[in-house]
Parts: sequence; structure tokens; C-alpha cells
Amino acid sequence: MTEFTPNIDWDDAVKRRVDTFSQILSDGVGRYVSAIESVVSTLESGGKLIFFGNGGSAAEAQHIAAEFVGHFVASRGPLPALALTTDASALTAIGNDYSFDEIYARQVKALAQPGDYVVGFTTSGSSKNVIRGLEEASSGGIANAAFVGRNPGLAGSAANEVFTVPSDETAVIQEVHLAIWHMICAEVDTRFA
Repeated sequence: MTEFTPNIDWDDAVKRRVDTFSQILSDGVGRYVSAIESVVSTLESGGKLIFFGNGGSAAEAQHIAAEFVGHFVASRGPLPALALTTDASALTAIGNDYSFDEIYARQVKALAQPGDYVVGFTTSGSSKNVIRGLEEASSGGIANAAFVGRNPGLAGSAANEVFTVPSDETAVIQEVHLAIWHMICAEVDTRFA
């Protein structure tokens, strides 16, 4: 059997992730308090949470929505949340009949209402379909947030709230987004359990 030698500098890979988390901790997790407040107030007032993104961010949108409808850690009743990434028929019809850029905007227009909270994930800050979804939410008077990397790009301009991760590495940004949303889910569990 041949001995496996990894090609990845594991020390560097772990260090980049630890450095990013350390920077967020040194900046203070208080900058995410407004996201927690937005989520809690949306749910307390009977609104729903709506998530979307592309690729790994689409998977995160689905994962996070499931944490609210199911539960995160504590047993509690279901909370209204959905990911706009899951309806293949809507995605392909809108993409085909209009444009891939419109796949979230049309769903936001159809499904979101004032009192809801719309969250778009784009690690680059420049995903056109995420930007359009956030713009549609803003134009409809619906609270919304962009979760992005170091550069918020046009998504930052389109959103009411912007939460940046101090990294340019897609994988690291997604890992931090998920960690932040797990903290939000934990807070929601304690409030609604």
C-alpha cells in the first residue's frame, strides 16, 4: 500500500479559518445582534424567514431554513422559514422564461410580504440573482440582509443590512456564515422553546 501524502498545507488551511474566526471575535459578535433581533422580531410578529444563494450558499439556505422549521438543539414548535433554492420547477421556469438573474426576485415578489425577513447569501457580493432578490425585497418594503465576504459588492448596496466575513476565500466565508446562523438558531431556540 502506498503511503498517502496530502497536497494541502493543512496548517495553513486551518490557520486561515482560525484567523477569520478570531477576527470576528475580536471585532465583537455584537455586530450580529441586529440579525438576531431581526430574526426574533420577524418570528414573534408572525413573519417568515426567506433564504437564498447559489451553490454552497444555496445549500446553506436550505440547511438554515430546515433548522427553523425543524429545530436546532432545543425542542420547540416549528417556525416559518423557507429556502427559495428548493423548487426546481420554479427555478428552471423562471430561468428559462425570464433569466437566471430573476430566479429569486420573482419568488420574493410572489412569496414575501412586509413583516418577513429575506436573507441572501453571496460570498462574492456580486451574484446577480441574489442582488435582484434583495432589490425586490427592498422595493417591496420587506426587511432583508446580505451575508457576504469581505467585499459586500452590489449585494451590500441592495440590502437593508449587510453582514461581512473578513475573508476572500469562498469556503471560509461559507463556514463562518453557517457558524453565525447556528448561533442565531441557538438564540431562537432559547426564545421559542
